[in-house]
Formats: sequence, structure tokens, C-alpha cells
Amino acid sequence: MKDSARGSAVSSSLPRVVAASLIGTTIEWYDYFVYGTAAALVFGKLFFPNTDPLTGTLLSFLTYAIGFAARPVGALVFGHFGDRVGRKKLLVVSLLLMGGSTTAIGLLPTYDSVGVAAPVLLTALRLVQGFALGGEWGGAVLLVSEHGDRRRRGFWASWPQGGAPAGNLLAAGVLSLMTTVQSESAFLAWGWRVPFLLSAVLVGVGLWIRLAVEESPLFRQAMANRANRPEAEQAPLVGVLRHHWREVLVAMGARMAENISYYVMTTFVLTYAVNHAHFGKQSALNAVLIASAIQFALIPLFGALSDRVGRKPVYLVGAAGVGVWAFVFFGMVDTRSFGQLVVAVTVGLVFHSAMYAPQAAFFSELFATRMRYSGASIGAQFASVAAGAPAPLIATALLKDYGSATPISVYVAIAAALTVLAVLCGRETRGQDLTEVEEQSVEDTTVGKPAVA
Repeated sequence: MKDSARGSAVSSSLPRVVAASLIGTTIEWYDYFVYGTAAALVFGKLFFPNTDPLTGTLLSFLTYAIGFAARPVGALVFGHFGDRVGRKKLLVVSLLLMGGSTTAIGLLPTYDSVGVAAPVLLTALRLVQGFALGGEWGGAVLLVSEHGDRRRRGFWASWPQGGAPAGNLLAAGVLSLMTTVQSESAFLAWGWRVPFLLSAVLVGVGLWIRLAVEESPLFRQAMANRANRPEAEQAPLVGVLRHHWREVLVAMGARMAENISYYVMTTFVLTYAVNHAHFGKQSALNAVLIASAIQFALIPLFGALSDRVGRKPVYLVGAAGVGVWAFVFFGMVDTRSFGQLVVAVTVGLVFHSAMYAPQAAFFSELFATRMRYSGASIGAQFASVAAGAPAPLIATALLKDYGSATPISVYVAIAAALTVLAVLCGRETRGQDLTEVEEQSVEDTTVGKPAVA
């Protein structure tokens, strides 16, 4: 069944699928980012009070980074079962896990109440968040990619990517509101808990929407192929490592600059702007809020552009741009001008969007349906351990050791160079017929040849 034949049958449900994926990813990224924002602003004081401010922030970012360690585990588990039983069921599970752990963080006692048990519990709940997010991303983007047609896949698949800036926007907005209406002491006493407890309401909304979405038609077709050709059956992870290991490496390399630059320019910048450039918390949060709103609007535009000129050209512009911008970024923050702070973060996220928008379609088109959830999730989430996980931690340590942001800019530029190399080594996937990928993969697996991705 070709994309053109599928189009009329699924087009009426595509907007619903896109909306469900976008709302679900927004909620999950909200949960994840509200932790990162709180780690930058308050967790050092609440859970590591017996240290100097920068060391406390370093320790809170360490708990933040630990959550990334669970993301590859989530990618393996959710990828395996997502390729076995379907995308929709696993997306519901990930939403419940993320929402439950985030709400529990809002109920945690602090160090002053229970001592060392407080950061231990905080770290454990962060691991659950990471595990859930490791399974969320792949399922959300695949559900859209496998419903839409190949001509506009970049555009439609980019909408779930909008969940990241939307979630960051929502997290920064709620925290900004709390810091505006509360005194510093009230915010530290209880105000910080409100954004975490709000997750319980958001998850209820997301769950209601996701349960109404149909399973991917390509996945159903793959299950029919599996039933008709049992000799082609193998564990998704085995198939990925055997037939798609090059594509996994391309995906991992492509994420280096995208992941590192994002967390440096949206999470670490809060610490840098407040503690080093002496902005108020409100100003720092507002800058990220404004930039995230602009990024949300840009992501579908870059996704559509990748449908016209290709995934690789758009991605390469973003990677090269962020590598150069890293050397401008901190100089603009150091001016202590709110306007320049907003411009610095916004331009950084423009370049990030050029990578992030085509990423969903690009990664989806690299793998066959029967192992696509596993392949895309493994490539994306294993990279996050080396890229996004330590980014705020490394940036904070470099600032502490050198007293300058220049080494941080070098760090981002090196990541950009790695991403440019990885994308150049990959193949252009624009216009890929996912049904043909699946049929070729089944044939090649049956006869023992490497599958063509």
C-alpha cells in the first residue's frame, strides 16, 4: 500500500493525531523542563543547602543529568514493546509515568525536613521522568510520521517537536508567574511546588486526548506482514543492531549539537544570567519564555522547508549556525541588557529549530516500521546521555574552573562539528516511501541480507 493510496484514508484523522502528539509531548516536556528550571533556580538551596551557591547548583544539575541516564533504558523498553504491541499503548504508559513522577516531586520534603533522604528521593523520581521521556519521543513522532504522506512528512512530523518549546514555554511561564506574585521566601517555601502539582491536571487532559487516537496504519500493516511471514520475525533491538547500526550512529551524531546547544541556551543560561550576569530570576525566565514562543512558531516552518529542500541542508545550517553563535551568545548575555539577552537566546533557538524540526521525519525515515520505534528511540536517547545530560553540568563546571564562558562556547562548537560530520555521512531521506522501506526490510531480513533503510 503506497503513501498515495493511504492518504485519503487517513487524512481526516491526521489533524487529530498531530494534535494528540503535540499536546502529549508538550505535557511530557513541561514535566521534564520544569525540573530543569527548578534545578537552575531553587533546588540547590532546598536540597543541597550546605554548599556555596554555585556548588549547590552544580549538585542540582547533577540530579538533572542523572535523569538522562534512564532515557536509553526507556528507549530500549518502550521501543521494544512499541514495535511489538503498538505506538499508542506505550504513549499512554509514558504519559502516566511522567505525570506521576512529576506530581510526586511537588510533594517531596526538602533537606531541612528529612535530611539526605530528600535529594535521594528527588534523584529517584528524576530517573522515572527520564525513563518515561525515553519512550515518549519516538512514539509521538512515529505516530504522526506513519499517518501522514511522504510529501509533507517533514511538516506534519515537526509538530510533535513543537512540544519541546511549548513545554519549556509553559514551564518557564508558570515559574515566572509564581516568582512575580510571590516573595522570594514564599516561593522557596511552597511556590516552587505548584508547577509540579499542576502536572496532575495536565496529564488528565493529555490522557483523554491520546486514548481517542487510532493506531498507526503502517504499524498495523507491519503486524500483518509479521503474521504472514513468521520467518522474518526477530526482536526489534536485534534487527536495529544488525541492519541499522549505521543509521543509529548517524542519529546519535546528529543529536550532539542539537541537544547540547539547547540545554546550554535554555537551562544553563538561567544560572549564568542570574549568578554571573546579575539578571533577576524574572528577567532570565522571561527571556527563555519569549524565545520559546518564537521557536514554537518556527519549528513547523523549518519542517516544511525540509520537505522542499531536503532534511540534510536544513539540519546542516542549524548545526553550523549554532556552533558560530555560541561565541556570540555569552557576550550578549554579559552586556546585562535584557533586550540582548532575549536576542541571544532567540537566535540560538532559531538555529536549534533548524536541526530539531526536520529531525522527526529524518530519523523516522531511517528505519523500517517493524523496528522504527526501537531504532529512532535508541539513536535519539543514547545520544542524550552524552549530549544533553551533562551539558548544564559541564557548562557550570567550566564556568567555575575558568571564570569565563569562552570554554563553554568551544564545547558547543565541538558538538556542532560532530553533528555536521554525522549529517554529512547520512543519506538524504526526503520523500522516502515508508511502505517500500518496510517491504524491502522484510525481504532482506528473510534472505539474510542487510536491510535497505
